[in-house]
Amino acid sequence: MNRVGECSRETKETKIQVIINLDGTGKAEVDTGIGFFDHMLISFAKHGLFDLTVKVTGDLYVDSHHTIEDTGIALGVALRKALGDKKSIHRYGSMILPMDESLVLCALDLSGRPYLVFQVDFTTERVGYFDTEMVKEFFHALTYTTGMNLHVKMLEPGNNHHMIEGIFKAFAKALDQATEKDNRITDVLSTKGTL
Repeated sequence: MNRVGECSRETKETKIQVIINLDGTGKAEVDTGIGFFDHMLISFAKHGLFDLTVKVTGDLYVDSHHTIEDTGIALGVALRKALGDKKSIHRYGSMILPMDESLVLCALDLSGRPYLVFQVDFTTERVGYFDTEMVKEFFHALTYTTGMNLHVKMLEPGNNHHMIEGIFKAFAKALDQATEKDNRITDVLSTKGTL
């Protein structure tokens, strides 16, 4: 049985529909109105082997902030729903991923305790119509609504496009690892008995 989570979220600033299948094959249907953000979410789905649908109508006439942050919130809610009781999952995931000259470390824990450590310095304000400072805002929103501890560290910086793409791909690989089921884990992977 596939683990699927959905979130519909509507405010005066954005209208968002997200569906994620943790047991997918990497198929993605994404339209946020921001081309580079679409590219990152499609890469996330492909490299994490998640099936992902994201439809966003946002106030892009203001800027990209509400669209990107609110998508992080909605994706986090959908992820939390898809994870369900978290029984039998590995819980932890990590990846050191090269993207040409850039090298990124991503480690996460689906602990239920949200925390973000983000050690990345960008050197441009934008990639396409995507504000680089919104990478941290996206992952902050995502970690807090999912209930995830996430560390992102740029070990070797370079082209800002490569850095951001490396982050999204490393996150995808780490999340795939953390959500993978293991028959040896009969409950949740915690001495507390809950996550």
